[in-house]
Amino acid sequence: MTAVAPERLVRAASLAELRAAGRLVVHLDRHTLCLFGEGDEVYAVDNRCPHMGFPLHRGTLCDGILTCHWHHARFDLRTGGTFDQFADELRRFPVELDGDDVLVDLSPPDDPVAHQRKRLRDGLERDIPLVLAKATIALLEAEPSGVDVFRAGLDFGVARRGGGWFRGLTTLTCFMNLAPRLDPGDRAGALYHGLADVAADSAMEPPRFPLDPLPGRPPDPARLALWFRRFIEVRDTEGAERALVSALRAGASPSALADMLFAAATDHRYLDGGHTLDFVNKALEALDLAGWDRAQAVLASLPAQLAAAERMEEANSWRNPVDLVALLEGAFDELPQALAAGAARRGGWGGRAAVVEAILDGEAASTLEALLDALRDGAVVVELASAVSLAAATRIARFPTSNEFGDWDTALHTFTFANAVEQGLRRSASPELLRGVLDAAISVHLDRFLNVPATRLPTPDPDADPVVLLEKLPRLLDRQQQVDEAGQLVASYLGAGGDPVKLVAALGSALVRENRNFHTIQCVEAAARQHELLAATDDASLPLLAAARYLAAHATTTRSERQTFEIAHRLHRGERLYEDEPASASTM
Repeated sequence: MTAVAPERLVRAASLAELRAAGRLVVHLDRHTLCLFGEGDEVYAVDNRCPHMGFPLHRGTLCDGILTCHWHHARFDLRTGGTFDQFADELRRFPVELDGDDVLVDLSPPDDPVAHQRKRLRDGLERDIPLVLAKATIALLEAEPSGVDVFRAGLDFGVARRGGGWFRGLTTLTCFMNLAPRLDPGDRAGALYHGLADVAADSAMEPPRFPLDPLPGRPPDPARLALWFRRFIEVRDTEGAERALVSALRAGASPSALADMLFAAATDHRYLDGGHTLDFVNKALEALDLAGWDRAQAVLASLPAQLAAAERMEEANSWRNPVDLVALLEGAFDELPQALAAGAARRGGWGGRAAVVEAILDGEAASTLEALLDALRDGAVVVELASAVSLAAATRIARFPTSNEFGDWDTALHTFTFANAVEQGLRRSASPELLRGVLDAAISVHLDRFLNVPATRLPTPDPDADPVVLLEKLPRLLDRQQQVDEAGQLVASYLGAGGDPVKLVAALGSALVRENRNFHTIQCVEAAARQHELLAATDDASLPLLAAARYLAAHATTTRSERQTFEIAHRLHRGERLYEDEPASASTM
């Protein structure tokens, strides 16, 4: 028993009654407590098991350990500490005795937000989804932007995963990018998915041991950038990391760091099927969200991926029957002259449709020549990158279901790579990254047989009701093999004047309720970005149509991850999961 101020005490029961019964359940000011008399001591604890709310008065007390019989979580009755990290600490209430009266202190915990931050860390370290879900819900209630939760997941992932930046951190950043576009009720679920993927992706991985910058006064950033690319070239991860963190110490700007990373990512063709450059872009976006004070830890997680990535000049598909790498290298040599030729006309280009058609229908050599001609005609590099992104989205929008199911991913990789190149050029239009635009166009070319025969783009229904269609979308995605139906729904919704903001939120909600599929998450996030960038054009609907078709192709899942999140949400509301009918804690 702990001494507390008398004015904070509330009578709970008589000591005699407690001694006779051994334990008592009492209801005080919306709290349900269980009182235990063990020897000369009296303890008061929350009667709801902190794991899933089972009533602890139905548990067993033996040698000072209270065991909940629903999932066998165990607690030290004296301190409330748990022996099972899936459960959380048991809330105790200080007790005083006044004659025959048992008095308890119902004061709220000192810092519940700090406790939930600790639990978030516990869930990440031990890969416990329910703990992550409960902590995410509580923390977003306290800080709705989710930035603090995102920072916690980012800090953990870059420190914990020895292999560096990978799937989990990309998923987390995708969902953080999507969060402002989602309905408020879906944001916690989105961040939970991201955090759970960080935990799963880091589980059983060795930790990272970061390198310090070079001692003393560092070389200038330009020389360090040269060294960085050289180290990546020979797959020297440690040398590259040390050059990178030294550039940070030397005062390299975010733009210079981006150029340094993107140059290394485009020194070779289409690294790891496009994933590597997308990871670099997502790491930079993560710093935009979390703050560039984290740059050393976050960017140091990238060299491992850059150095180890498969280089497509080593792949048969990029060498035979046409040597695409040789064609690209020839086009790269012409880029400076093409840029110089179009400098005087820069900003007045209107040839996007012709370039998209050339990419989708032309041979490799003619595709590259069309891109160079666009630059000669005054196309801004970002405009050219946007045309390639649109062509890549078109491959998904016109992907026929007669293909192998796994071929969806081939088209998806090209789209997310093209989107990442475009986002990178919007950050810093370096001549090295411009090579990525040509790489992406060639990847779109390689995917051409995935559009044989190409599915027709749907014709919008002029009589459609956008409200009815938006209500129909989740029901449509409750069934498998609704790819073309989903595309038709999106086309009709937007063609009838439906609000695209609501459609993006609906697609995000549908994404969050499914089990995580990394590529589907990438697709929806990139499509939302592309739609917004194309908002003033006639092509704005195409990325969302592509996303809806891709999402439909990968739905429905077992939704077990959604079930875990819903359990956490019901517990947060105080529902009794062990009963047939939920009831709020206030009625207990």
